[in-house]
Amino acid sequence: MSNKKIAYFQNDAIDQEKVSNVYKTVFKPDDLLQITIASDDLEAVKPFNLPAVSFAASTNAVAGRAQQLSYLIDSKGEIDFPVFGKLKIGGLTREETIRLLKSKLAPDYVKDPTVNIRISNFKITVQGDVSKPGTFNIPNERVTILDAIGLAGDLNISGRRDNIMVIREEGDKKKQYRLDIRSNKIFTSPVFYLQQNDVVYVEHNYARIQSASSNSNTGLFISITGTLIAIVTLLTR
Repeated sequence: MSNKKIAYFQNDAIDQEKVSNVYKTVFKPDDLLQITIASDDLEAVKPFNLPAVSFAASTNAVAGRAQQLSYLIDSKGEIDFPVFGKLKIGGLTREETIRLLKSKLAPDYVKDPTVNIRISNFKITVQGDVSKPGTFNIPNERVTILDAIGLAGDLNISGRRDNIMVIREEGDKKKQYRLDIRSNKIFTSPVFYLQQNDVVYVEHNYARIQSASSNSNTGLFISITGTLIAIVTLLTR
């Protein structure tokens, strides 16, 4: 196999004007959010912070290290927030959600509030022709396509570098993007930074597919031949 078919980042000039280190997280249904409201007035923020508890998986009793409860975004894109009730944040970015909460908190409830939001179930999945396919939890919510490939142990030699698929949920639809990681153009791709629940799929190359097909047909031929031999042996006894 030639080096041009497997080497990453081949010779393309990087368009620096299009490269951005800015990534944004858009909240979606089924996201689990940890939202913390802080202020100099500790009493004022108490009603707006969920308690921190920990439940043992086997007994459902409080145990172990306490962890703040999370808000689940429902199928309508809403969370049930203390005092304010239902808030629609599905489709909003982190910055937009922080502005929304601050506008409701200040100045009537909390003076100069600080709002921190974290997705506690941020994950991506890498499947196909990689060394270690699987689903990976991302603690800091910043993950690139290259990070994902690294987490999966890199592509196998038989994995296609020129047609990697990223499947992303956008609204109520799933959208597919294609990437060629042999090209520096990946740095300007809209899916260079992955979002929660993105699926990365690496196709097998043609030689791997043909080899698998050949091995399957060979196994079938041997099985059929063995069966015929056994039948002939029984008939000639």
